[in-house]
Amino acid sequence: MKLSAFKFNLPKELLAEYPSKNRDECRLMVVDRKSGKIFHKKFKDIINYFDDNDVMIMNDTKVFPARMYGNKEKTGAKIEVFLLRELNQESKLWDVLVDPARKIRIGNKLYFGKDDALVAEVIDNTTSRGRTLRFLYDGDYEEFRNTLYTLGETPLPKYIKRKVEESDKDRYQTIFAKNEGAVAAPTAGLHFSRELMKRLEIKGVNFGYVTLHVGLGSFRMVEVEDLTKHKMDSEEVVITEETARLVNKAKDEKRRVCAVGTTVMRSIETSVAVSKHLNPYKGWTNKFIFPPYDFSVANCMVTNFHMPESTLLMMTCAFGGYDLIMKAYKEAIKEKYQFYSYGDAMLIL
Repeated sequence: MKLSAFKFNLPKELLAEYPSKNRDECRLMVVDRKSGKIFHKKFKDIINYFDDNDVMIMNDTKVFPARMYGNKEKTGAKIEVFLLRELNQESKLWDVLVDPARKIRIGNKLYFGKDDALVAEVIDNTTSRGRTLRFLYDGDYEEFRNTLYTLGETPLPKYIKRKVEESDKDRYQTIFAKNEGAVAAPTAGLHFSRELMKRLEIKGVNFGYVTLHVGLGSFRMVEVEDLTKHKMDSEEVVITEETARLVNKAKDEKRRVCAVGTTVMRSIETSVAVSKHLNPYKGWTNKFIFPPYDFSVANCMVTNFHMPESTLLMMTCAFGGYDLIMKAYKEAIKEKYQFYSYGDAMLIL
């Protein structure tokens, strides 16, 4: 398939600036692959589609305050630094993106916070936008980490033009977030409230957890028309034995196995046995899923509404069927569903 097949016009007003008032009360579009029918529900109605011993697989990664604002030495120019990943704890080395990138050279120093609480030196230009910074800090590692996080803010996606608010700290995090390391939330999981999870539990639904630390790879734009030539950035993945066991038992019993989000789908499709069972895994994935693709593990999926030409839309089309998902997106626009990170959800059965 070609990149242009995933183009559509998305009205700006459908980009969700805020989450729904209550997590589980956003809208839910249910897409049935067998009948081709589309239903309009509330997210909490998802409980009606699951039964005893079905499994939902969640991504328990935790977002850290990855966006920082500093000033360049001498000129005082304002620089935005987006922390991507820690490279070396001892040397306080981090992979980052800087904006505006053209102003930053190797050897430049950047100052952050009141009274320059933190100083960093640019030691490498890894890509056109990426840099490696060494933070210069005398205290111990815990103090350094706390200072870094105090100066950082919740990394809301760039399309949200408003200021980050106190409530975003909580709402741009799933209620089951546990393992820190993501620079973006696994957004399909944001719709699950404590009450809804309790009700699903009472109904007999089991929860399995994987960890995929969402990096910018998920959001990097595809710039080639031929999708086979697009390379995903690697992201770290952990699938425990416990989760693999839970999922494989449900598969053997012909239960529903639901991937909550594209990050979960990429994780589980990264580690599949020939028997189409899930293997435990600890490593990295740069898996890029687009149509046509034969899925091995999950037989249903929860996902948000994605941007035109995004890898997330491509995966959704691979799972739901290109024609049906593009029809569903047309209907979502007509019905004014909210798109992207803080937007509404889709359940593909």
